[in-house]
Amino acid sequence: GAAADQSLLHAPPEKTVPMKLVNTLRYGENPHQKAAFYVDESLSEHNAGGLARSVQHHGKEMSFNNFLDGDAAYSAVCDFVEPTCVIVKHTNPCGVASAHEGQDDPQDLRQAYRWAVEADPISAFGGIVAFNRPVTEELAKEIREFRSPQDGETRMFYEIVIAPGYTEKGLETLKGKSKTLRILEAQPHNHQNGRGMKQIGGGFIVQDHDYLNPEDITFEVVSEVQPTKEQLEDLKFAWRCVKHVKSNAITIAKGKRLLGMGSGQPNRVKSVEIAIEKAADEIEGSVMASDAFFPFAWNDSVEKACQAGVKAIVHPGGSIRDSDAIECCNKYNVALLTTSVRHFKH
Repeated sequence: GAAADQSLLHAPPEKTVPMKLVNTLRYGENPHQKAAFYVDESLSEHNAGGLARSVQHHGKEMSFNNFLDGDAAYSAVCDFVEPTCVIVKHTNPCGVASAHEGQDDPQDLRQAYRWAVEADPISAFGGIVAFNRPVTEELAKEIREFRSPQDGETRMFYEIVIAPGYTEKGLETLKGKSKTLRILEAQPHNHQNGRGMKQIGGGFIVQDHDYLNPEDITFEVVSEVQPTKEQLEDLKFAWRCVKHVKSNAITIAKGKRLLGMGSGQPNRVKSVEIAIEKAADEIEGSVMASDAFFPFAWNDSVEKACQAGVKAIVHPGGSIRDSDAIECCNKYNVALLTTSVRHFKH
């Protein structure tokens, strides 16, 4: 019946993806691996934008890893509504910040860029910088001249800058940063109805893109303490970030900027500890997001965050020990919210 027809729409008995060779690459993830770059010629992807359809204005040729990291950075930054900068290293966002109301100029990306670098300057060095607004001359000067917050002297080095556009002076100024800096212009990838494929030995697995954003989700307060308006905004910001971090994923944020994140750890508490360590002395009054529920609370992820100075936490909920997380947050006067949505990323 109708249900069977619907499942066939989502999973046709046969699937062909027309791919066209753009060029071979110097090598794959490592120098001993051969590699090539293809574009998807299917109708659904033809005018859908994205990194594969980008224009390169400057710099060295793109490598295999550049494509992976660049796609991760641009996918993340295009999820944000406010003017935002995302910095990625090894496909994980290590710096994220949004310009917002309350700044002298809520559209000024220079401060967002500085905050994104400051989140983790060591990781940002040699990373990919992505913006969701055109790069102006003022922003390009900031990228070119900004020194590492670690010593105030070292110029920041990047592999790629990606944006939806550049002013003439902006592009000219950015080209002056380095001969090798790859400068890409790309339209946001429209993946609202798109699907992604991953290859496994002898086959492929296919799924819808994870397109859910905070606007599509209900944030339910389950603690006695209610989050402030600012905390709720920060929780949504942290939630938007955590979706793009490899699981187990934890993000800590304040003032619409990422302070620290823990990624790719086989246990959640270790991701929490890494995020706390990165947030350092800025953690007091911050918020935390987790891509999946907390299996334990006491003397574990939730309590460690509360003790460190986090004041509001959001997770999907759904653990048999959810009540422990609620009791723990109530003990420390911390707001706890659930979303009933999980954002695993492998």
